[in-house]
Amino acid sequence: MDKRARRIVIWLPVILVLAISAGIFLGVKLQSRKQTVTRTMFINNANKIGSILNLVEKNYVDTVDSKKLIENAIPEILKQLDPHTVYIPAKDMQEVGEEMSGNFSGIGVQFSIQNDTIMVIDVISGGPSQKLGIRAGDRIVKVNDSIMAGVKVTNDKVLKKLRGVKGTHVKVGIARKGFGELIAFDITRGEIPLYSVDVSYMLNQNTGYIKVGRFAEKTYEEFMSGVEKLDKAGAEQLIIDLRGNPGGYLSAVIKMVSEFLSDGELVVYTEGRTQPKRSFNAEKTGAYFGKKVVVLVDEYSASASEIFAGAIQDNDRGTIIGRRTFGKGLVQEQIPFYDGSAIRLTVARYYTPAGRCIQKSYKNGLEDYYGDLKRRYAHGELEQKDSIHYNDTHKYFTRNKRVVFGGGGIMPDIFIAADTSGMSPYYSKVVMKGLVYQYAFDFSDKHRAELAQLKTGKEFEDYLLQHKILTLFSEYSDKQGIKVDPKDLAVSGKIIEAQLMAYITRNIIGEVGFYSVISKIDNTLTEAIKALDTKNKLVNSN
Repeated sequence: MDKRARRIVIWLPVILVLAISAGIFLGVKLQSRKQTVTRTMFINNANKIGSILNLVEKNYVDTVDSKKLIENAIPEILKQLDPHTVYIPAKDMQEVGEEMSGNFSGIGVQFSIQNDTIMVIDVISGGPSQKLGIRAGDRIVKVNDSIMAGVKVTNDKVLKKLRGVKGTHVKVGIARKGFGELIAFDITRGEIPLYSVDVSYMLNQNTGYIKVGRFAEKTYEEFMSGVEKLDKAGAEQLIIDLRGNPGGYLSAVIKMVSEFLSDGELVVYTEGRTQPKRSFNAEKTGAYFGKKVVVLVDEYSASASEIFAGAIQDNDRGTIIGRRTFGKGLVQEQIPFYDGSAIRLTVARYYTPAGRCIQKSYKNGLEDYYGDLKRRYAHGELEQKDSIHYNDTHKYFTRNKRVVFGGGGIMPDIFIAADTSGMSPYYSKVVMKGLVYQYAFDFSDKHRAELAQLKTGKEFEDYLLQHKILTLFSEYSDKQGIKVDPKDLAVSGKIIEAQLMAYITRNIIGEVGFYSVISKIDNTLTEAIKALDTKNKLVNSN
C-alpha cells in the first residue's frame, strides 16, 4: 500500500465522524428553524388568543388549567369595550334567569341576619313556609344537619341552603318565643314569586302611587294589576315611582308606557353600527291615555326606567320629577355558549322619541364611568339645578316643541335636590352600624303581639309616638357605644324617627305600611303631589 492510500485509511474514520456530526448539527439547525417558522406562522394566525392558549397547553413549563385561563381572560377582554358588555359564567346563569323571569324555587321567607342569627322578617303569602305555619319573628337555627346560628352566616350561604329545585325537601329547626325546644319543619321547596311592583296605594282621595322596582318578565302584569286597583279606588292621577330602578326587560317597559300613549306614538328606537334603526311604537291607544301622570326618577334610575321617562316626556304625556337619571342606554344581546355560560354583547344604543341618546359617555374607561355619580355630587348637580350646564348640541324638542336636553340620561321637568337637611355625624354613625334597622327589628319582635293589632300606617305612627320611639332608640344607641349629641339629634331626629316607624310598620304589615309612613319625609313625592294639584306646573297630557 502506497503512502497516499495509507493516509486515506488513517483519516477516513475521522472524516466520517466529522461528516456525520455536521449532518446532525445541520439537521438540528434546520429543524429548529422549521419549528421557529411554524410557531411564528401559528402566532400570526388570525385567532391569536386561541393560538397562544394552544402554545401554552403544548409547551408551557407547568401544567395549566386552560378552562380557568379562558374564564379569567374573557371578562378582561370585554372590559375594553363598554361598561355593559359582560360575560356571565354558567354558575351565575340560573340566578340571572331567576331574577329576570320573576320567580325561583325556595321555602318562601324573607330573612335578615342579626347577630349571626337568621331572623324571619316575613313569610310569603301562599308559599311553602306559610302553609306549614312558619311565622315572622321565627329564628332559623338549623338547616338540614348544619347549625346556622352563631357561625357568621352570610346571605349567600343561607340562600344556597334554602333555595333549590322545586319539589325537593329541606329540613329546618326553628327557635320560637315561648317554646323551649327547636320546632322541626320538613319543607318542600316551591316556586316563589319575585315581585317587580313594590307597592300601589292611594296617597289621597284622587292620587294613586305605584312603585316599580325593576322591569322583569311579569312586571307588566303586576303593574296593570296595581294601576287597575288604583283606578277602581278613584285615582284620577298617578305617581309612578322609578327611583332606584335599574331597568330590565325592554318588552315590559314598552307595554307599560304604551298604556299612557296614543296609537302609533313612538316609545323608543335603537340603532347600532351593524343594527339598522328599529322603532318601537304603541300598537293601540293605551287604557290610561289622558290620565295625569308624574314619573319620579333619580340618579339611580337606569335603562328601561329611562326609556319609560323619556317616552312620557318626549310625547308630552306627563311630568318627570326628580334628578337626572343614570344614563344607561345600550342594547345588549345575550348569546349563549355550549357550557351554559353567555355573553351580553352591546349591539346598539337606545334613543328617545325626540332623538336623544340615553347613554352617557364611557370613552374614559370603567373607573371614570362609574365615578360619574361622585363627580355629579362634587359639582353640586344633586343639590342645585343651576350647576347643570348644557349647550345647543344637547337641545331637542318634544312633540309640543318644548326644549329637552340630551347628553346622557333624562333631565327631569321639575328638579328636586337630594335632601341632605337631616345629615349629622350622629346620624352617619348609627346608619353605618345599621342600628336604625336593627332596633326596628328588635322592637317589632319584642312587641309583635301588640303591633299585630294595628292595621294602618297612621295607627303605627300614633302608637310609636306614644311610646317615644326616638327616645328609646337614643338609649339603645348609647348602649351600643354611640353617644347622642343633642345638637345632632335636633338635626337628624325627624329622619331617624320616621325611618324607625317605617321599618317597624313594614315588619308587621308590609310594604304599604312602610311607604305610607316614609312618604312623610319624601320631598320628591311631596313636590309631585303639589305638581299634580297645580295645573299650570303640569305638562299638557291631553
